[in-house]
Amino acid sequence: MKIVVSCTDNRRTYAWIVAAAAIFLVYACANPEPYYAPAPSTFDRAWSAAINAAQDEGVRIASEDKASGVISGTRGEQEITIYVRTQADGNVRLEFSVRGPKGDDPGLAGRISRAYDRRMGR
Repeated sequence: MKIVVSCTDNRRTYAWIVAAAAIFLVYACANPEPYYAPAPSTFDRAWSAAINAAQDEGVRIASEDKASGVISGTRGEQEITIYVRTQADGNVRLEFSVRGPKGDDPGLAGRISRAYDRRMGR
């Protein structure tokens, strides 16, 4: 048995290889840069950290009004309000207000504040 390869067969093979390489290069070069989502704003990070910090301390969130920056919740008989405000310099300020029967849990606001600091990486 004899196998004969002609020049035309080699040319076809090379043509297929060149075409495949060209197609590969077109798709490889046309691939856009990967998309990276923008980082959340300072306010959004503070908002999420405040909610999660309150929940860490057993506060049941009753309402969230992001537009006005107010988070309200309860823990037992205590009412907790967290105010999240953006200051003129771009920093975010939080205020914690705890109201309820005296002696119920006097350290709650401080613990929420410390939980918030931990969540913000401080």
